Amino acid sequence: MHARSHGATLVALALCVACSSDADQPDPREANSGGDVTVFDDTRDAFSRPAPALDGERSGNFFVGDSFFTDNWVTAPASTDSRDGLGPLYNARSCATCHFKDGRGRPADAGQPMIQLLVRLSVPGEDAHGGPKPEPTYGGQLNPRAIEGVTGEGDAAIRWVAVPGRYGDGSSYELRRPELSFENLGYGPMSSDVLTSARVAPGVYGLGLIEAVDEATIMAWADPDDRDGDGISGRANRVYDAASGQTVLGRFGWKANQPSLRQQNAGAFLGDIGITTPLFGEENCSAAQADCKAATSGGMPEATTLILDRVTFYTRMLAVPGRRDVDNPDVLRGRALFREARCDACHRPSMTTGTLADAPELSKQTIWPYTDVLLHDMGDDLADGRPDFLADGREWRTPPLWGLGLVQRVNRHDNLLHDGRARGFAEAILWHGGEGEAAREAFRTMSAEDRAALVRFLESL
Repeated sequence: MHARSHGATLVALALCVACSSDADQPDPREANSGGDVTVFDDTRDAFSRPAPALDGERSGNFFVGDSFFTDNWVTAPASTDSRDGLGPLYNARSCATCHFKDGRGRPADAGQPMIQLLVRLSVPGEDAHGGPKPEPTYGGQLNPRAIEGVTGEGDAAIRWVAVPGRYGDGSSYELRRPELSFENLGYGPMSSDVLTSARVAPGVYGLGLIEAVDEATIMAWADPDDRDGDGISGRANRVYDAASGQTVLGRFGWKANQPSLRQQNAGAFLGDIGITTPLFGEENCSAAQADCKAATSGGMPEATTLILDRVTFYTRMLAVPGRRDVDNPDVLRGRALFREARCDACHRPSMTTGTLADAPELSKQTIWPYTDVLLHDMGDDLADGRPDFLADGREWRTPPLWGLGLVQRVNRHDNLLHDGRARGFAEAILWHGGEGEAAREAFRTMSAEDRAALVRFLESL
């Protein structure tokens, strides 16, 4: 018995040493975050590069899409009829206003207008397709700006409330919680039961690769009833696809409420800029907004099929910046701690895309986005209380982490999470609750050196 027990102990020790050794070893594949759709650029243009394989006509289509993504739309009628039709109500004049350099937006500083953060609106219940039911007067999104002759809907303001806390070693930290309010409402009060959700614009690079992952791959990770008992469930959102009229897997948006990049872009054209498309052909005016309904249109649709297709191609083919310092000892230690804290239960490191006949550049790529594209209950502190198709008020889609280490360089801020409340990676982790609570506590109770190593790993992504 003693010899057998001693042998088992030696085997266990050998396995532990092997696991530790593996965790400390760099994996050269991880540098290519987007597989062959990776660019090694750590400048301010890191998020704006095309897939390296693009050439000829496809390269031309990318840059045409870039121009429609970046350039301002103008009020109709105008001599530039391919870019007129702004509004009547809108948040920004271009996609790039919110997704500056294809990166992340941020909340405005005190006293400044909200440009890169928008507010979703709804009331209890569902619309005809199972999505959020729009607020009767102001619709599904607050549009603070308007063209001449039309009244803007009003302004959103955020007041930050300090939330103190302590790490396990006794050192203190301070988080900030947003309190949202509305001013200068142009069409009277909102419904007393209005549901609101503040959202910053996410980065748009690498989205074509997420779209290229087979649905079966994503669904294999779903565990809505937590049958394995690990405290991590993961649910798929099922959303309305306007092109097919079917209910399908949601992949994009903070609550995975969009099924495709084409619909995501068409929805943003209408909701953010007031531009109609073949997918959404009616102006974003409620019955209470007579001046909006009477305004001049830029044609129906204002963004043609060609424009929508080019912008969609652009967002599909934006490359992912490669990782930096993958063999740095602190980064490797941080990677091991990330796994030890089970952050990778939701932020799954890698996956492989399927085969797409119209996008060979995106096909059969092993990518490292650090997401499972599923919804997770993140607890009361991050809840917005606003359902979105199957997503409830506590659930959020696991956001990809690739490229986040370059946000400070590209976008000149480090605001993270759906409403930008977190100032850096540590604060983002400390806001995790619900299914993320165990990972948060593992981080909160680490030594200062280990916390720094884990953050260093995230900065390398």
